[in-house]
Amino acid sequence: MHSPVLAVVGPTATGKSDLALDVVDLLGGPGSAEAVNADAMQLYRGMDVGTAKLAVAERRGVVHHQLDVLDVTEEASVAAYQREARADLAAVDGRGRRGVLVGGSGLYVRAVLDELEFPGTDPEVRGRLEARAEEEGPGMLYRELAERDPTAAERIPPGNTRRIVRALEVIELTGRPYSATLPEHRYHLPAVQVAIDVPREELNVRIAARTRRMLDGGLLEETRELLAAGLAEGRTASRAVGYAQAVAVLEGRLSVEEAHEAISIATRQLARRQEKWFRRDPRVHWLPPSPDLPDRVAALLA
Repeated sequence: MHSPVLAVVGPTATGKSDLALDVVDLLGGPGSAEAVNADAMQLYRGMDVGTAKLAVAERRGVVHHQLDVLDVTEEASVAAYQREARADLAAVDGRGRRGVLVGGSGLYVRAVLDELEFPGTDPEVRGRLEARAEEEGPGMLYRELAERDPTAAERIPPGNTRRIVRALEVIELTGRPYSATLPEHRYHLPAVQVAIDVPREELNVRIAARTRRMLDGGLLEETRELLAAGLAEGRTASRAVGYAQAVAVLEGRLSVEEAHEAISIATRQLARRQEKWFRRDPRVHWLPPSPDLPDRVAALLA
């Protein structure tokens, strides 16, 4: 890489997209840099309103990669994303431009930037573990994981069946603890990581306002179209915050006001998980919001 990747990371609703574009303006405008999305839900075509995806007109002429690359029926894969996003950044570097990685999906960010390998998968092993989870409940599998790999069990919530199954699958396939595949903080690509340190109370206000804008701005209509495109069959896309609640409104299980409250709560919980993830990484520069924030980020790059 000719120049380090700028990674604008951190919780949802902190203003990552705008900060990234402001910094690109300072670096020399659209011809100086290209952006690569690191938000798992913005990979999906048609999921625009509910993911706060920048419309083309809002991208200030900056080329964006890894947006709208999956149908809602497809399952997002971190390993596939790692391969594609790294190829995008290599091509951007080859054009003499700086790569700017933007998003709050922590594992996706680390998959691109860090020394991180993804053990293979085996449909038969996974199917057997998923069947056990259905029959016995996730609690039994979680206890098994705690016995076989206590370190991994500490990092995985007991209710996250998908991650418990994945951890046990990797243990069975590799003969090693799943935690052995979790990365140290060691860069594969040189990078400068920044996060906007918005105070919790202010972030909660922003989340409520953004949720209102989404509901007023077509989230229900967008969800109706996505259901017609197979959203309910998509294992990853159907779980996105905002869309599950919008489906409940369309099915008459929630009012719009109840959905606003439910989406706001779920988004606040997501923001807390994202903050916890990125706080664990000592390389992230946490900078408070201020008018000169883009200048401070540009100074870090220099």
